[in-house]
Amino acid sequence: MSYKFNLPESAFVNKFIAKSKFYGKATLSTKLQNEFVNKIKRITWKYKLAESTIGISKTETVTEIQIFEIELKENTIPKNVLKVIDKAIPYQILYIFTYKKDLAFGITLKDKNHKDNYYFSDWNEFLQLDFTGIDLEKVYQKLIKAFINIESEQNTDFNEIVEFDNKMKTMQAEIKTLQNKIKKEKQFNRKVDMNKILLYKKKEFKEYKLGDK
Repeated sequence: MSYKFNLPESAFVNKFIAKSKFYGKATLSTKLQNEFVNKIKRITWKYKLAESTIGISKTETVTEIQIFEIELKENTIPKNVLKVIDKAIPYQILYIFTYKKDLAFGITLKDKNHKDNYYFSDWNEFLQLDFTGIDLEKVYQKLIKAFINIESEQNTDFNEIVEFDNKMKTMQAEIKTLQNKIKKEKQFNRKVDMNKILLYKKKEFKEYKLGDK
């Protein structure tokens, strides 16, 4: 799978970034340094979206958006490594992950209302990434919304969409945790009671997803 963004030539950077710029920091643990070395083959700064490169005004929250391509040594996205990169780069980042012929995307929600909220596509999933907007903050929000699988109107408040998605993820996590507990439970009566709770939680999740909140 290949990708091609509809961006002006002025936004194209295509500059390699040495991994040592991140894992060479003295504060980084040996485990994280090894993740950089063993899981990432190459990091390329592909595009810089800024007022000077694409002619869209910056805001106080979003002054630039960077697009990094990360070539992986295995088809597992190293999320701990991304946290290091995001901490080192003060701008919002859209990630392109490549492994052989496979492709995936990721983005971090960096703003004052949300902390380190990561979104990822599936491998080789097509995403409709739109780089237009009245300012870079709106562009950034549109990029994040492309990762959120929620049917919503165009004018729906961005924070409401993110909170809705966060609530869904929390409910899904609770269901998965309960399913794992049921598998391990040996007592029949307790298993029956837990299954009743599971059915209720699944019903609650379905209603919430459909908008019956």
